[in-house]
Amino acid sequence: MVRRSRTSRAVYGVVGVVGELLITLGVLLLAFLVWQLWWTDVEGNRAQAEVVRELPRMPVPTPTASQDTGPLVATPRHDEPPVMAEPDFATTFATMQVPRWDGEPERPISEGTDKAEILDKLGVGHYVGTAMPGDLGNFAVAAHRTTYAKPFNRIEELKAGDALVVRTATGDGGPGTDTWYVYRVTSTQVVVPSQVEVIAPVPGEPGAEPTERVITMTTCHPMYSARERYVVHGVLDYWAPVADGTPAELLEGAS
Repeated sequence: MVRRSRTSRAVYGVVGVVGELLITLGVLLLAFLVWQLWWTDVEGNRAQAEVVRELPRMPVPTPTASQDTGPLVATPRHDEPPVMAEPDFATTFATMQVPRWDGEPERPISEGTDKAEILDKLGVGHYVGTAMPGDLGNFAVAAHRTTYAKPFNRIEELKAGDALVVRTATGDGGPGTDTWYVYRVTSTQVVVPSQVEVIAPVPGEPGAEPTERVITMTTCHPMYSARERYVVHGVLDYWAPVADGTPAELLEGAS
């Protein structure tokens, strides 16, 4: 009887320790999920907003200043657009706005797609070696769909014809400085990570000579997984100097 009682106490003791460990692990897991799914968004949105604020760029004409600085609504241009040189790694050189994503902030675009240095900290990353905004070929970018401010969280909402507005800003006064580039969504697809041909100069056709000025957005798919990639393709509709005003798409919202 005594022996059984001691054995029972030992078992209860082990069960109690295991239970406490499981509770502790559960609390730690919950804390990690809160940090990963909520706090990284809070920090990411704050950091990315600061990056946008600090960009060296000219002010956009407003209705009160339009008589002095030009029209409020920028006139679309379809001639040869100015194109900036590809910047150094981690340099923020542009921003992106998507009218379809009403309520979403202007996101910075920086050189490179390294997760730790670019996507986690700076928002949208530009695939090194792909075209720059407005250039012939494929201006390819990537961003998180969940966590770290999740710039491309609503990517599946995009439809053919939707505007993707890119604004460059370098502060050096060179070609492509302070320019709007308005792209239009043409198609979407889901691919596996190894299908890198989606960011080729002619998407899906490695080695082909580009004849169009296109954009490609990539992000993880499905939500909370990196098993596949969700891809959006678009083509340049028009460009305009920032000094001429704001693209109508940003003033009117999603079409």
